[in-house]
Amino acid sequence: MNKIIFFLLFGVTFLGQAQQENTSYKKRVLETSELEMLFSYYSQDGQNAAVSGGEGTEELTDATSTLVLKMPLNEDDVLTVDVGISAYTSASSSNINPFDGGGTATPFDASSGESRNDVLAYFNPSYSHSSDDRNSIWTAKAYASNEYDYFSIGFGGSYTRLFNEKNTEISLAFQAFLDSWNPQYPVELRGGFEGNIPGYAPGFTRFENENRNSYSTTLSISQILSKRLQGSLSIDIVVQNGLLSTPFQRVYFGDVEDFFVEDFQLADDVERLPDTRFKIPIGGRLNYYVNDFLILRSYYRFYFDDWGITAHTASLEAPIKLNDKFTLYPTYRYYTQSDADYFYQKEEAFSDFAFYTSDFDLSKYSANQYGFGLQYKDIFTKTKLFFFGLKTIDLKYSYYDRSNGLNASIFTLGTNFIID
Repeated sequence: MNKIIFFLLFGVTFLGQAQQENTSYKKRVLETSELEMLFSYYSQDGQNAAVSGGEGTEELTDATSTLVLKMPLNEDDVLTVDVGISAYTSASSSNINPFDGGGTATPFDASSGESRNDVLAYFNPSYSHSSDDRNSIWTAKAYASNEYDYFSIGFGGSYTRLFNEKNTEISLAFQAFLDSWNPQYPVELRGGFEGNIPGYAPGFTRFENENRNSYSTTLSISQILSKRLQGSLSIDIVVQNGLLSTPFQRVYFGDVEDFFVEDFQLADDVERLPDTRFKIPIGGRLNYYVNDFLILRSYYRFYFDDWGITAHTASLEAPIKLNDKFTLYPTYRYYTQSDADYFYQKEEAFSDFAFYTSDFDLSKYSANQYGFGLQYKDIFTKTKLFFFGLKTIDLKYSYYDRSNGLNASIFTLGTNFIID
């Protein structure tokens, strides 16, 4: 009996050791949890506010805080949770109701109405799974956001496949956003003004459909072309339907009498745009490794849609490695577009047109953006903050200048921590 027990124990031990010897070590996709903390501050000004029919102040400030937590669930799976909040103050949107009693109403000054400020909050979780050989990656995403007059939910997914000893990568992604408006119309179009302003009788009707849906598919291919050169190509197909007009953006017609209260012209209507839109952006990247201290990253995109807009984007970034910890990265971006078929400056559209807008985002313009950033990287996360190990700090400033007078400044600060 003792011999039988001995041989059974020996056999179990031998099998266990054999299994351990035959099991190869699999590197985790993400070794430990990471936390990204991002902050940005955006400030702009201009004189073509769409809220007041393409004329008036575009002054706006926006502060955004974002937390991105990446957590390895096991060797193959990673859960990412992205949450953020954005608070803005807008002079132009304050003029949805310019008659707040705080002074003479004018499109070139902000009112103190409740539409001057708003907060957007969003929640964006995603889950990714990598195959054992790390040549396939599946990802699923969800999205939800809310602000005063807009609510959005979304979902999507992607599949990435690596070939040719990981030198070639092909990715296919899909996203859908199902949005709903809580329309905020210009105050004079909500009723009550007609009887108080002799002759003022705009032919305004509210939108019946208050939903907006967006669907996009992206195909991208990345290829290592040589030891120093990497390139990629991508194409997006975007389809939108529903309420694509912005309900609070005024339009003034050339064949309708003008009516004013104080120095503010009352709306003839709000913008009316088609309830469908089809977009195709096609982009390409080339990254060239010059030496241990310099990399050139270039990008070009061509865009067109069925609203008549064609656009070109070109950008260049040149990270300069100062030492093992610090990298400078100057950037430049150029953008140009044609105007939409439905864009008209103030009082150029007529009341019998089917579609019209005075939003200068849909006008013909070009823009230059200049940026400069500094990155600090601690490869071994020697710097500790409680149980967080500091991995990177990124600080960047960009200046944006548009040919129609809009200009903006953007400050961003990002930190990345390893959670021990």
